[in-house]
Amino acid sequence: MKSHVLLIFLDGIGLGTDDPQTNPFAVANTPTLLSLTNGRRWLNSTGIQYAERAVFVPTDPRLGVNGRPQSASGQAAILTGKNIPEMIGEHYGPRPNPAIRSILAQDNLFKRVVARGGTAALIEAYPPRFHDAINSGKRLASSYQQALVEAGLPLFGEDKIYSGEALSVDWVGKGWRSELGYTDTPIYEPAEAGKRMVEISRQYDFAFFSHWMSDVVGHRGTVAEGAELLELFDGVMAGALDEWDDDEGLLIITSDHGNLEDLSHKKHTENDVPTVIIGAGREEIASSIHTLADITPGIETFLYDRSGNEATHG
Repeated sequence: MKSHVLLIFLDGIGLGTDDPQTNPFAVANTPTLLSLTNGRRWLNSTGIQYAERAVFVPTDPRLGVNGRPQSASGQAAILTGKNIPEMIGEHYGPRPNPAIRSILAQDNLFKRVVARGGTAALIEAYPPRFHDAINSGKRLASSYQQALVEAGLPLFGEDKIYSGEALSVDWVGKGWRSELGYTDTPIYEPAEAGKRMVEISRQYDFAFFSHWMSDVVGHRGTVAEGAELLELFDGVMAGALDEWDDDEGLLIITSDHGNLEDLSHKKHTENDVPTVIIGAGREEIASSIHTLADITPGIETFLYDRSGNEATHG
């Protein structure tokens, strides 16, 4: 099987205190996530963890720039390997400003993979009204969506939901029925959705899945709602890990900034974010990750050797 990378991006999750009154990570029942950190909850006291199948790395989203990290600049840092806040002089979000869009147009990981003859995709799908808003200019794309488009790759639509070639933002598909009014789109159990996510990712050298509901709960939700979301993700990861062969590539989880881990307020935090690396070669890649700008270089190190040729892993 050809080596590939699946990057699961969870918007707005940081490493907070062990406070059950404010931090869903302190109370959620997440046995699968805990298995990735030697049984320790995902907190600011957890530190680097080397577990049986994963390395857990607290990662700096601040990048030496004062202020609260924001989505557009953080996502762009993840997908370019560049210190975007430093380059533009601030943390910026939620949608990319002209400076960030210009940087993404010049260079991003989707573009790099395609330029090398590889395949890449954002493996979640969007309803027609989203596409209409983007195409009409009424809505700006997020940094990761903009990066995809700059590489000449499509944002998937409802046809990919029906065919099972993409998932909804909530993995399981309930939102397409409860929020969008569909009556016949697929519904998955969490573990089934995780398995399907891995199966879809195998079609590409680089697959990116984004979950933004964690940031929404962080801005206006409760600890109970946050815990419910984390427990859903735990079920998804249970299925993903059952399906994933560690020799087939890297499965990476990361975020752009903190938010969900501190519901004592509705703003972003300056906390480190978790990066989890699963798969053969994970320790080598983990050793090079300190900030969000280190993730793309790590992925490229895995996918390609130093001369720019395909790397052969597994």
